[in-house]
Amino acid sequence: MVRNATFEPVCTETDQVALAAMAREIWFEYWPATLGEAQTAYMVDQFQSLEAIQRDMADHGYEYWFVCAADDGRRVGYTGGHVEPETGRFFISKIYLMREERGKHFASAVIAMYEELCRTRGLDAMYLTVNKGNELGIRAYRGQGFTVIDAVETDIGHGFIMDDYIMEKRVG
Repeated sequence: MVRNATFEPVCTETDQVALAAMAREIWFEYWPATLGEAQTAYMVDQFQSLEAIQRDMADHGYEYWFVCAADDGRRVGYTGGHVEPETGRFFISKIYLMREERGKHFASAVIAMYEELCRTRGLDAMYLTVNKGNELGIRAYRGQGFTVIDAVETDIGHGFIMDDYIMEKRVG
């Protein structure tokens, strides 16, 4: 198991506020080049804002964690998702790292954390969606043992489409 990271559960409203601020910073740094400013702003509002985080936790069973560097505890990113009891899988909704922390194997630590979570909870697999234009992400997930199982175009409103691959990793 990768040990360069620890995971701090997001539990309080203060944590949720900090998470939303981090999400906004990461999204506006990374996504406008791929999605454009307008879609990035819309998606932050709909899926990464304080209201969205609180809604997902309260209504959809989402769990969130800050990804922290093991050496000094600094927050380097965040991750979250939820169990799908009907499919026996964990949906990884979010894995995002601060710009200066990418390439330091923190994403590998996140995947290792989810593998352990799936084993502990008796889940068969984990899956995620990745933008078809996110070549860095696709390569990283393939390197962690994920395979593409489907491709989807999802209308998220206001004329915006998410054009994604669904990638899955079986946990055995």
